[in-house]
Amino acid sequence: MDFSELNLAKPIQHAIKRLGYKTATPIQAQAIPPLQAGKDLLGIAQTGTGKTAAFALPILDYLLKNNRRPTAKSARVLVLTPTRELASQIDDSFRDCSKGMRIYRGLVFGGVGQSPQVRTMRRGVDVLTATPGRLLDLMNQRHIRLDKLEVFVLDEADRMLDMGFIHDIRKVMATLPPKRQTLLFSATMPKSIADLAGGLLNDPVTVEVTPQATTVDRIEQKIMFVTKAKKRLLLQNLLEEHPIERALVFTRTKHGADRVAKHLEQNAIRAEAIHGNKSQGARQKALSRFKKSQVRVLVATDIAARGIDVPGVSHVINFDLPNEAENYVHRIGRTARAGAEGIAISFCDVLERPLLRDIQRCIRQVVPIDEEHPFHAEGVAQPRTASKPNNRNYRGRRGKSQKSCGPGGDTCSRPSKPSGSKRRRNKRRGGARQAA
Repeated sequence: MDFSELNLAKPIQHAIKRLGYKTATPIQAQAIPPLQAGKDLLGIAQTGTGKTAAFALPILDYLLKNNRRPTAKSARVLVLTPTRELASQIDDSFRDCSKGMRIYRGLVFGGVGQSPQVRTMRRGVDVLTATPGRLLDLMNQRHIRLDKLEVFVLDEADRMLDMGFIHDIRKVMATLPPKRQTLLFSATMPKSIADLAGGLLNDPVTVEVTPQATTVDRIEQKIMFVTKAKKRLLLQNLLEEHPIERALVFTRTKHGADRVAKHLEQNAIRAEAIHGNKSQGARQKALSRFKKSQVRVLVATDIAARGIDVPGVSHVINFDLPNEAENYVHRIGRTARAGAEGIAISFCDVLERPLLRDIQRCIRQVVPIDEEHPFHAEGVAQPRTASKPNNRNYRGRRGKSQKSCGPGGDTCSRPSKPSGSKRRRNKRRGGARQAA
């Protein structure tokens, strides 16, 4: 569908042309008309499908057609999102799509001083994009009020719940006026999201553009079996031997991200780490350098799995497999954006094989194995057959202590020494047998 068919206001049509948009993505084509009609909406869409524009364009259209000045300390539209990076990205989208229009925007998140945010909210804004924690802080300090809200957008709802924001979301919801338009977007639809949507939305239109937890078709995926000790060498080899222009590398921990970035820098590969322990300024600087190609590799934890929208990410590399299978979809969705193609490479050691099985079950496909790399570990590729747990405190069926032994970590029973009374009894029996 062409954007000209969507009956958007002329300033928005001009902005769309200036940005180079011509054809609406499936979620945009399906979501914009009911949103223009004032309907609540439940949107289920993977990352990279054009979801932000799917709600930003009709919201701007509504604000232009219902032009009035926001009241002090209030917002006409609230977009609630889980991470600072995603909040900044959404605010950028509203900025780009509203150039030439008198639309007042506010951006509220933690990790930076609150004074500029308080000054912005004094006069009121049309669109407020916020993360839950800082929003509630400013509401409790009476710098923000939401009783005049007209449109509420809950973005990345499943990620919100994963990060433990459900109580904060409910506190925000309790302050909203009953008469409003509500939009909820989520990449997946577990029961917890369905329950949340049931209490938040009023007779919503449901838009689902892709099956739940499926991967983008344009992404070439592969698995590389490697021991944990050689993962950094494998990553270095890939970056040195292959024409990887811009790579996003995911680790499981913050310290792991720092170690990987340091290893790459020591081997003349420009890299930066981004995670929750970094200040907001450091995170923004690293992301900016990555966007400008001043660094070739951005090493991140799952905090960046959603919210980083960087054009031209050719490769996503899962240095560690995610603990939650659905996060695999969000990670690799950072490549193959805006119609491009991409490659997703995942390293897997022997302890991560159960995570790999969960991922393949979640995406309903088997990821091909690449055995050609120089660090391929055949022992990792073959599943272990030991049936007993590798645990020193494991107790067998008869209560005998079992200990780990052998290089494979299998368990084996060691005979326990007989008790003192049993030794004396055996000695008497032995003496009786000799006398006989």
